[in-house]
Amino acid sequence: MRIERIDPGLSSVGALLEESDQYMAALYPAESNHLESVDDLCRPNVALFGCFVDGELAACGAVKVIDDGEGRYGEVKRLFVGAPYRRRGISAALMARLEQRLVEAGVGVARLEVGVSQPEALSLYRQLGYVERSRFGAYGPDPLSVFMEKKLPSRESAAAQRR
Repeated sequence: MRIERIDPGLSSVGALLEESDQYMAALYPAESNHLESVDDLCRPNVALFGCFVDGELAACGAVKVIDDGEGRYGEVKRLFVGAPYRRRGISAALMARLEQRLVEAGVGVARLEVGVSQPEALSLYRQLGYVERSRFGAYGPDPLSVFMEKKLPSRESAAAQRR
């Protein structure tokens, strides 16, 4: 397994995002899907990472650094593992890399929105230390959404832990 920053315009990314879109459309109505487009993923405040297994793009996930009325935070977006690659720890590994990216950028809080019909994702996020919170950013009220956040270590403490 190899995780690295990737170009959102790659054809393999497009195919994986299409699979993600179909999966989410089967779970939620359109107004409850808050998916970033390829154009959104190309913005300078966004970093998209891919996980490769045997040379194939198996999963992806992005972080978006936001500075709004709530302060500076990172939002996890588009975390998705292709069906053949699930249950291998890829989501947790990708989340660790996304959080590392935020720490490197000096961001102290990671936030995310996840749907109520994704028990595996909710369980993973809770295991990783995310806690439920009120909605944030531009999200409106939605009974199908769960909003979560996790405090991240500072760059200095993260560097000390790696030593």
